[in-house]
Amino acid sequence: MEFLLYLLLGAAAGVLAGLFGVGGGLIIVPVLVYSFQAQGFAPEVLTHMAVGTSLATIAFTSINSIRAHQRRGAVRWEIVRWLTLGILGGSVLGGLTASWLHGDLLQKVIGVFAISMAAQMTFNLQPKASGGVPGKAGLGVAGTLIGWASAIIGIGGGSLTVPFLSWRSVPMQQAVATSAACGLPIAVASALSFIWLGQGEAQLPDWSLGFVYLPAVLGIAATSMFFARFGAQLAHKLSPLLLKRLFALQLLGVGLNFLL
Repeated sequence: MEFLLYLLLGAAAGVLAGLFGVGGGLIIVPVLVYSFQAQGFAPEVLTHMAVGTSLATIAFTSINSIRAHQRRGAVRWEIVRWLTLGILGGSVLGGLTASWLHGDLLQKVIGVFAISMAAQMTFNLQPKASGGVPGKAGLGVAGTLIGWASAIIGIGGGSLTVPFLSWRSVPMQQAVATSAACGLPIAVASALSFIWLGQGEAQLPDWSLGFVYLPAVLGIAATSMFFARFGAQLAHKLSPLLLKRLFALQLLGVGLNFLL
């Protein structure tokens, strides 16, 4: 039964990855938290396992999402290149930060973040787009912050990368596509950090690799890679305004779920 849940979760995550460039982590993490609770995982490690497992699955989801966006020529690789340099270091630092937080506090951090991002997207709480894309140093600093926060929350960075690029005058479809490409280095670096940090934890369940639960990774990856293509196709058919509204609604639901 749990494996069927992982397959369905992977389908939903794949659509979200292609549609919003978010990697599906903001859906995967809360569902995994409840699933791991139902399976009797230790409270001390289950939230960290949900975050680490989510990041591992995003590595698979991102691949097909990137390919689908690239076929449409929407990925801004010159931005991806310099963001990634910062993302790699920030992701490792974020994994360390998450390991220091208690599971309950980590859940609240994720909830507050999701609601904040929903408000930002809904009410357009950001400076007016101006100045264009920053230089190499600016992208490196932005990538570090995005990687750090994404590793803590268990996402592919789209919730931060998409608003940032939109603010810097990148069209919404290109922002989503570029964010999807950035999600791969975030996921790989962060997942490896959670694998390393979870080594030696006495309360981990069987079939765990550090803070990554392998059966969940397998089930989610099996369907997410296929459905990411479908989500990317939708992203290029929907209006930018509708994309923002759907994105905000998704974030609000996740945030309220974790806080309440």
